[in-house]
Amino acid sequence: MTQVTEWWTTFFSGPAVESWRKFPTSEMTRGEADSIEKALELKPGARVLDAPCGAGRHSIELASRGYGVTGVDLSGEFLQAAREASTARRLAVAWEHRDMRDLPWEAAFDGAYCFGNSFAYFDDEGNKRFLEGVSRALKPGARFVLETGSTAESLMPNLEKRAWYEMGGMILLASRIYDPFRGRLDVEYSFLQDGVLDRRPASYRIYTCLEVLRLFEAAGFSGMEALGSLEGAPFQLGSRCLYVVAKKA
Repeated sequence: MTQVTEWWTTFFSGPAVESWRKFPTSEMTRGEADSIEKALELKPGARVLDAPCGAGRHSIELASRGYGVTGVDLSGEFLQAAREASTARRLAVAWEHRDMRDLPWEAAFDGAYCFGNSFAYFDDEGNKRFLEGVSRALKPGARFVLETGSTAESLMPNLEKRAWYEMGGMILLASRIYDPFRGRLDVEYSFLQDGVLDRRPASYRIYTCLEVLRLFEAAGFSGMEALGSLEGAPFQLGSRCLYVVAKKA
């Protein structure tokens, strides 16, 4: 499999955007928004940062609950879908077209979150820069919750080298190779719809839970909790995802 750099700059368009928009249900979005709201301990009217926001499903749900939401994403197609969806519901969300490492705010938000397994695209410096940007954007004492499936404890016990998925008439094949010398999972995604095949490479930095927590600490967070579910189960070997809840120091 060919190694790729900065794959995220072109990946999120066409079938990649379409497949992700088809997958989550409204019930799933509402449940995840409930968990984000609880984890961040949001007060009425709080300002919240969603980075990256994708098609904005969490941002829009939280905006419908009265929060002031800013959604950041690099994908123009995702942001266009997000704008259309928020306009249709007559909800005000500040959509920002920018790299998730480029967060220019200082002490502006009462909470922030990163969902959709959108962490660890970059090298170590880039991932650290993202966390530092979130920390800088938060008010002192504000909370941040991150969801990631890119930990060794989640990935290694459950790694499928090839897996098929069906999403509303689209077939997706994910072919995965872990490179222990780079500490990265390289994936080739093949999208098949209406007889058209579209192949796209991706790559994720694989950290241990401890390494993720150390990145948080270095970025200015404290009181980190490592959870294995949105219901609060402790993170352990084999947990599908790691949820880190932390406070801006």
